[in-house]
Amino acid sequence: MDLATIVGIIGAFAMLVFTAINTAGGIDGLLRLLNLPSFALVIVGSYFAVMVANKWGTALGAFSVIKRTFSVPSFNESAIIQKLVAFSEKARREGLLALEDELEDLEDEFMKKGLRLVVDGTDATIIRDLMELELTQMQQRHSENINMLNSWAALAPGFGMMGTVIGLVNMLSNLEDKASIGPNMAMALITTLYGSIISNTTVMPWARKLQGQDGYESSVKEMIIEGVLSIQAGDNTRILALKLLAYLNPALRKTMEAELVKD
Repeated sequence: MDLATIVGIIGAFAMLVFTAINTAGGIDGLLRLLNLPSFALVIVGSYFAVMVANKWGTALGAFSVIKRTFSVPSFNESAIIQKLVAFSEKARREGLLALEDELEDLEDEFMKKGLRLVVDGTDATIIRDLMELELTQMQQRHSENINMLNSWAALAPGFGMMGTVIGLVNMLSNLEDKASIGPNMAMALITTLYGSIISNTTVMPWARKLQGQDGYESSVKEMIIEGVLSIQAGDNTRILALKLLAYLNPALRKTMEAELVKD
């Protein structure tokens, strides 16, 4: 589980509750902020608008996409580098065809496809083109989901304003009742608050989280491409290791460098 997502959402809503209770007369002040029609207009209404802005399948998959923001993706870069270094050593010692027997045991399908092309004697340019094409298509799929959440974040405040306008129209149509003006105005503004809450505490941060995950996965795949092409080119294993270690964060890089790059 991604504690940053969980703690962030809980913390943001806790601050909202704390502010409502301490500035609006305790629990009663908080309860005044609860309004089901306003909630339905902002959440359900904006979600239907998301369907208009996106493909059917993308919109229907919104909640499974959101679920990903609560988990921490791990591609085990250390194991990938160790595997590529081992393949490099074996290929330089026994030849590229010697890798064929070990490919079926690979769990990473992207790496397996690349090394299969190497074993089959495919030209390096073609290998790079094919692997980068797969990477680009993955990024495109991720981009659709990220854009879908960004469109939701942009639409929710607009639906909040719609609710406010509806409330103001109802209030202005009954101005003779002076006592109801204040409460009606407060109710009208609740939908604006809901739109802002949904956009800024959940949907927009979810989109940014997915964008970070996409960057992480893309970086790992770029590392694999470099490793596969380095093996195909017959690069010195030390050179290959240095290329791959450049993709790691400094702390992990230092640890693995001591293990893999030896004088």
